[in-house]
Amino acid sequence: FDHEVANEEGWVASAEYGDTFAIDTGKFTGRSPKDKWMVLNKGSESEKNVDWNNINQPTTPEVFQELYDKAVAYFNTKDKAYVFDCFCGASPKSQRKIRFVHEMAWQQHFVSNMFIRPSTQEQLDDFGEPDFTVINACSQVDEDWERHGLHSDVAVVFNIEEKKAVIFGTWYGGENKKGIFSLMNYWLPMAGDFPMHCSANVGKEKGDSALFFGLSGTGKTTLSADPHRALIGDDEHGWDEDGIFNFEGGCYAKTINLTEKTEPDIYRAIRTDALLENVKLNEVDGKLIPDYFDVTKTENGRVSYPIFHIDGYHKQQMAGHPNNIIFLTCDAFGVLPPVAKLSSGQAMYHFISGYTAKVAGTERGITEPTPNFSACFGAAFLPLHPTRYADLLQEKINKHGSQAWL
Repeated sequence: FDHEVANEEGWVASAEYGDTFAIDTGKFTGRSPKDKWMVLNKGSESEKNVDWNNINQPTTPEVFQELYDKAVAYFNTKDKAYVFDCFCGASPKSQRKIRFVHEMAWQQHFVSNMFIRPSTQEQLDDFGEPDFTVINACSQVDEDWERHGLHSDVAVVFNIEEKKAVIFGTWYGGENKKGIFSLMNYWLPMAGDFPMHCSANVGKEKGDSALFFGLSGTGKTTLSADPHRALIGDDEHGWDEDGIFNFEGGCYAKTINLTEKTEPDIYRAIRTDALLENVKLNEVDGKLIPDYFDVTKTENGRVSYPIFHIDGYHKQQMAGHPNNIIFLTCDAFGVLPPVAKLSSGQAMYHFISGYTAKVAGTERGITEPTPNFSACFGAAFLPLHPTRYADLLQEKINKHGSQAWL
């Protein structure tokens, strides 16, 4: 984190397992979904394929071009920029090449944690043209947002045909990660492959793989971190003709109330190369010590770290077709059985429903259980209609004999 220190972008934090870097993302401590837009290019493939709605909000090519030109002009005034070439998807058949351009060193640090780094200098030299480029001008805003028909001066805009995106006005690192996840959710189904918002692990002896779907607070991270099984990934995966694979090269974990006893893998992963976001630091004997119980700033404090910080992770980041698919729900109303074996049709139903209950403590202001539905356990990241993903799930289950459970 030499560049972060030199640029005075945050603080060196003394975590128990090693010094790491900590930053504050300003007023945005989570994604800004109302400010995420997709360019509607008339007559294009994406115009026909995208499920245009209040999640996949359309904007025009002209608005995108203005913002893109503004971002390029801004970077041309800078003495330096941070460019990172990386991969999304561990499977060579489904992998995409991604280029990030950042003004902040810590955001470059974030994407180097979260995406798959070129493993050799030769791989980097042969990278060639990226499949998609993200230009992140986070310190700039769109002063003309009203004329552009946007909701605020924050803009996160993706142009599928131009293979480019621009980010204005938000410093939150997760915009980089989830933006590319949304694109993978567009690209993979076009090839008949299935993108998934889930965690995954594999048996250390038998090699049997499992998927864990669920919304926030249902136990994906906890249950996939099994001492008898190796972690493939904690959040984003694909399922192609060869099996399942991780999209990412790292993990992005919540830090609220984190202790070594409750989440040992995450706690021990917070060492050099990890990056703390919006975590309170207390000065003790001249050192800044992370305080995971102080949520004055936000309950969505996070840490990103390379997946190799997890002991016993699955190095290949790929496994065979899943033996078991588990849908997790926090059913505060008792309407579902504790455990249910599902047919492929039932699996489609529960997958499209994406049901859970928000309970006290999961979100600010929630004091009573509240039912929540998010199609495919990830509606915020689905460019296509949910039935496209449900059809792929049923096809994969029927073809490979995976067993779904609730």
